[in-house]
Amino acid sequence: MKYSVIFLLMAFCLISGCSKDDMPSGPQNPKPVNLTQKDEQIINISNHFGINLFRETALADDGNLMLSPLSASTALTMLLNGCNTGTYNQIRNMLGYDSLSLDEINNSYKSLVQQLLNLDPETNLALANSAWYRKDFMVKQTYLDQLNNYFDANTEALDFNSPSALETINNWAKDNTNGKIEKVLDNISSDAVMFLMNALYFNGNWTYRFDKNKTSLLPFNSENNIATDVEMMRGEFPFRMHSNSNCTAIEINYGRQNFAMDIIVPKGTLTEYLNEFTTGSWQSIIEGLDAIPEPTSAELIVPKFRFDYEKYLNDELKALGMTYAFDPTLADLSGISDANIYVSFVKQNTFVDMNEEGTEAAAVTTVGIYDTSAPLPFIVDKPFIFAIRERISNTLLFIGKVELPVY
Repeated sequence: MKYSVIFLLMAFCLISGCSKDDMPSGPQNPKPVNLTQKDEQIINISNHFGINLFRETALADDGNLMLSPLSASTALTMLLNGCNTGTYNQIRNMLGYDSLSLDEINNSYKSLVQQLLNLDPETNLALANSAWYRKDFMVKQTYLDQLNNYFDANTEALDFNSPSALETINNWAKDNTNGKIEKVLDNISSDAVMFLMNALYFNGNWTYRFDKNKTSLLPFNSENNIATDVEMMRGEFPFRMHSNSNCTAIEINYGRQNFAMDIIVPKGTLTEYLNEFTTGSWQSIIEGLDAIPEPTSAELIVPKFRFDYEKYLNDELKALGMTYAFDPTLADLSGISDANIYVSFVKQNTFVDMNEEGTEAAAVTTVGIYDTSAPLPFIVDKPFIFAIRERISNTLLFIGKVELPVY
């Protein structure tokens, strides 16, 4: 259980360490995390959601990608607080919270975040939430109170018609990711009424760092077995390694060892592995790594990399069961407002930089909530009369009634 929190933060990056010459006298023991049974349950639930979201996205997109399960689940939990009826049930079940009350979810989230932010003074972890809404859009005060009380969210009304609103929102994302994500919105639609946002920032130095002087070009083999020379880092230092029939996993620590990065290298192709990758696969790897009492020192060679990624997650979330919220005729966001509103998009922007010193990573999840001009559906669900006429002359051609439709 001790590393289950790590997945929420850094599950899908790579790793680094340090040269022997740079080793400190000895790493500190990780600080304990005080978790209730409900807290542990919510962490396992969030891990499950994160694995599923990652698999759906990774199989759909070619190339490098990184998601933040913690950022996504936080933004969607803020949304959950404003949903009712079927929309609430779908999002709750998709996130895995079906056996928990909203108060239990909110309280565990608040407790966990407070502890995560204060675990390691050698590691910079920051998390921020916000809700921006159109100044003439009536948001229920009870919803704003929930965002403030449980998520410590900045809530503010803006003139969405003014260019300054776009600048304010993008600057908030930039400021809360240490400048790594400079823009999350290109424009604000005339139908937009609210943006729910979570920003997550991580910057950690490895417990043992790589020696920059040993970084060199070495071949890296693609899925198509095409070798390309990339910058590879070398180091000899302690790390954990676990193998099973499908993969080999290694784990390297940051700072005082509360946070770590895990690399999973499939024994076959990555695509084949992703098709079978489940929460059970992840848990088996973590249990294998946790069962190793002390890491073993060996040479490690890994690539350094840096990239950013942007992804609209609508299709992936729909595939996981969140459909009503995206449908203007079915969405029930009545906990936010009495207006007819729906989720137009859920988007994540991420950034990662892995080098000899450590890892810097950031994510912003944006939930765009729009007003709908479409009228609510009219449902004919009781006996009725029907008629067929010519409209200009008003000639009645047919008239009848239906007490019980048959076909």
